[in-house]
Amino acid sequence: MAKLHRLSFQLRALAMPSLFSPDQRAAFERDGYVLIRSLFDAQEAEILKTAMETDEQIRSHFYDRKDETGAPTKMALWNHPGDSAYGLAARSERVVDTMEDILGGEVYHYHSKLTAKEAYEGGAWEWHQDYGYWYANGCLFPLMASVMIALDKSTRENGCLQVLKGSHALGRINHGELENGQVGAEARRTREAVSRMETVYAEMEPGDGLFFHCNTLHRSDQNRSANRRWTLICCYNAARNNPYLEHHHPFYTPLEKVADDAIKQAGVRLASAQDATSFMDKSYAPPEIEKAAND
Repeated sequence: MAKLHRLSFQLRALAMPSLFSPDQRAAFERDGYVLIRSLFDAQEAEILKTAMETDEQIRSHFYDRKDETGAPTKMALWNHPGDSAYGLAARSERVVDTMEDILGGEVYHYHSKLTAKEAYEGGAWEWHQDYGYWYANGCLFPLMASVMIALDKSTRENGCLQVLKGSHALGRINHGELENGQVGAEARRTREAVSRMETVYAEMEPGDGLFFHCNTLHRSDQNRSANRRWTLICCYNAARNNPYLEHHHPFYTPLEKVADDAIKQAGVRLASAQDATSFMDKSYAPPEIEKAAND
């Protein structure tokens, strides 16, 4: 069965239509990220926002991650995409095919999450690499990437994502657990990187998507504005990078793509009872992560 699945993937891969142009593909290799405007159009973005606002599974699985001042970012996280509107977004051909282009082969859904910075109170995130977490989860290679999809207008004022341009070329930086429970990159090394590289503010309109490498350093400020900032982040791992440790995210699970019109066809579809089993009740720091050094 596994061989048949691999053969099926290889046949489909012959015609993988990545969203990236050759110039964007080169930019991803150089900069560690690419912003695609209108990854999802206005109608799709509204469907996604409405589904995530009204889905009881999202609401009942919110938890807080606080910054050093105690300001919270609300989060909900699920491991398998399912058939909800936002699950279909994670399975859409335009996203998955582009991820397979980025990572050079078949990918699977590692997890997705909603990050919700509410008006005036949404918390900050410290500089980190996603692979700083995922390395400790037993993912041997940095063959991993994410796409952040804006559900609201994302600006400097409401705490948009900041990326350090070209920082994926640094390789993995040691990470440690901070006093507030966040996991951050080694402070001294990160300060040096920030002093030498350009910080880019990823300001986005609803439906825009930011694809970024798992070693790209990123952070965000508090939301000090009257406008909330909700984003959907879908994370992927290469099938050939199956983790060697059991942890709170999935081992390789074949990902069933859906056509790009699936969201519009489904409308505001919410999580099913079966989907609900994929949600996590809290966040986990990988067991190998230690307390961060303060230097």
